Order: sequence, then C-alpha cells, then structure tokens
Amino acid sequence: MSTENTIRRQIISSSISMNAMGINRGTSGNVSARYCKGFLITPTGLSYDKTKPKDIVYIDEKGLPHGDNAPSSEWRFHHDIYQNRLDVSGIVHTHSSFATSLSCLRISIPAFHYMVALCGGDDIKCAPYATFGTQKLSNYALRALKERKACLLANHGMICTGQTVNDALNLAVEVEALSEQYWRALQIGKPEILSTKEMQIILKKFQTYGQAQKNLI
Repeated sequence: MSTENTIRRQIISSSISMNAMGINRGTSGNVSARYCKGFLITPTGLSYDKTKPKDIVYIDEKGLPHGDNAPSSEWRFHHDIYQNRLDVSGIVHTHSSFATSLSCLRISIPAFHYMVALCGGDDIKCAPYATFGTQKLSNYALRALKERKACLLANHGMICTGQTVNDALNLAVEVEALSEQYWRALQIGKPEILSTKEMQIILKKFQTYGQAQKNLI
C-alpha cells in the first residue's frame, strides 16, 4: 500500500503531467486520490509546479479539510464520488479544449467510435450545468457518472475516474482524444453511431483488453 507522502507526490506529478500534455491549463483542473476514509486533493489556486507534498489537502469522510491550504473549489464532487463509488480511487478533472467545447454545446459523446467503451458504456454523458463548487454540480456529476468512468460537465470540462490517479489521467487523455475526433467528425457531417449490440460486444472484449490478457498468453 502506498504511503501518504507517495500519494501526495503522485497527485502533484499527475497535475503537472496533465498540463504538460495539454489537457489542462494553469490551475483550472484538479486531481485527487482516495486515502484512508477520505481523500487527498490539490489545493486551490496554487501552481502545480510550485506545489509541495505538504500543500496537498486531506479531506475526511465528513468533508472536512485538514491542512494549511484550502482545497480545490471542486472538492465536493470528489468527496461525493469517493463516498458513492468504491471502485474509484483516483479522480482527474480538467478543462481540456475539445471536451470543454463539446460540453459548451451540452451534448454527450455517442458511440461514434468503439473506444468510447473505455468510459464504461455506450456514451460519455454530459451533466447539466451548475455553478462550480456547488452541491448541485456534484449531484449532476454523480448521475452522469452512473455506470461510467468519465463524464462531461456542461460549460465546464470533464471528470475522469480510475482505480489509481494514473488510471484517471490516462482516461482523461483518451476522453480528450475522443472529444477531438467527434468534434472534427461533426465538422464534416453526422457520424454513424455504433449499435447498442456492437457496443455490448466491445464492452465485453474490453474486460480482457491489453494487460488484462497477459496471463492468457
């Protein structure tokens, strides 16, 4: 099991990486990881390259912050996701360009490409708009994430979850790529959408996709 300091460093590393990879800018996004009965999260308004392990904020199961800094303004949906989704141990929230552009149109991403299944279903839902940092936004996000690993937030950005922070970050990269592909396809016409039957086949295949098959070879 990772030590608290290791997790704090992983959060900082992932935060720096999401900006370096171009899926976030400045301090607009946030990253967290489950720890003990609560979670550790990036502080609000502090540049990631200047963030130290001690700056990461611990929030307990009751939603109370511990530390010298104020937590990210979006701590509520991180808290609610961890409390309601035992399968999630890492969360990445970004304002990436293409995912945010689609979210401003308030449209979900349908099964235009089979890789949409990486997010757990046959679409990536867009949660309704609510003011950032509010309980209302958290409630909307939870609904959009039902049986999903990722969602868009209307006029805002995206949320990606994973069993680790690195899993969530990798998924965020995939969601931004899918968002760009869907956006570009829409410039030409209306993409053909894969059937529910086909997506069920893909979802089943993804259960043994990649390294999950290493013991079968």
